[in-house]
Amino acid sequence: LHVGRRKVHYLFPDGKEMAEEYDEKTKELLVRKWRVKSALGALGQWQIEVGEPAPHGAGNLGLELIKESNANPIFMRKDTKVCFQWRIRNLPYPKDVYSVSVDRKERCVIVRTTNKKYYKKFSIPDLDRYQLPLDDSSLSFAYANCTLIISYQKPKEILVAESELQEMLKKVKMAHSSDGDCKTQ
Repeated sequence: LHVGRRKVHYLFPDGKEMAEEYDEKTKELLVRKWRVKSALGALGQWQIEVGEPAPHGAGNLGLELIKESNANPIFMRKDTKVCFQWRIRNLPYPKDVYSVSVDRKERCVIVRTTNKKYYKKFSIPDLDRYQLPLDDSSLSFAYANCTLIISYQKPKEILVAESELQEMLKKVKMAHSSDGDCKTQ
């Protein structure tokens, strides 16, 4: 538990690692990220599945000398209790330009514009993990403030699994870590 967030860390037998952060009050998933060990056993970079991507600040260039523009579209996932939700910021076109559809064959959602200025395909990993089919009727979208908000209604199976997980997390004893903060004398 850290600053109103409950952090849960999972280690899987296949070497994968998952970290989740939940809002302590609403029990809403804020961040889910995955990390896989390389063939030599080194830890890889965290891949964010749910939540805000890490900001690329001016002082955070590292070895990269080229930085993407702040005006580029920013794609992120932010779930609610009843639906999976993706937000694409910095899209300046009116709502009637966007088309959002499900491709059942490739098991993904496709976002495109009629003016051919933006195209994005993305999968829903939660449905893939539970091997559930994609349904067109569960998909909807809205547009406001240069942000396209795509929502996919969560199936019953996932809602039940999430409530069971929350019940299990209530029973888990918390480890009170200080996140590496050293106390000075």
